Amino acid sequence: MTPIVSIIMGSTSDLPVMEKAARFLDEMEIPFEINALSAHRTPREVETFASEAAGRGLRVIIAGAGMAAALPGVIAAGTTLPVIGVPIKGMLDGLDAMLSIIQMPPGIPVATVGVNGAQNAAILAAEMLALSDQALAEKLRAYKEGLKEKIVKANADLAEVKFRFKTN
Repeated sequence: MTPIVSIIMGSTSDLPVMEKAARFLDEMEIPFEINALSAHRTPREVETFASEAAGRGLRVIIAGAGMAAALPGVIAAGTTLPVIGVPIKGMLDGLDAMLSIIQMPPGIPVATVGVNGAQNAAILAAEMLALSDQALAEKLRAYKEGLKEKIVKANADLAEVKFRFKTN
């Protein structure tokens, strides 16, 4: 199986956040790889990864990083593949990482999800891939229908909750 999505994190301390992306990709049956690379501690390896990513068959990269959060931007600078940045909560509740990721210079875009939003990054990656994969598009449609059903059930459950002054 050849990966088409790569999940990269600055260190394995980011795994509790980034594994949410891995779980979603696994659920959608999208082949992926997961590795730690640091823009500051392993810059040559990051450069090699970025420059070789497309040639290895990757189609989307999800990169999570905290604090200075240079990793997504450095990867985006070295590839034409779409890069989705996941700011990881750190020193300033993730605001520092988010600002680092969203303020990329012209020509080096990085899509950015919310702080610790690795699952949304995986969903966005799947939506990108589904543009040319009808079976995956159907899995995503079913997934989103399931989200709707959870809210419909929640409202039915709430209807059974009794309060003296509740009007619905």
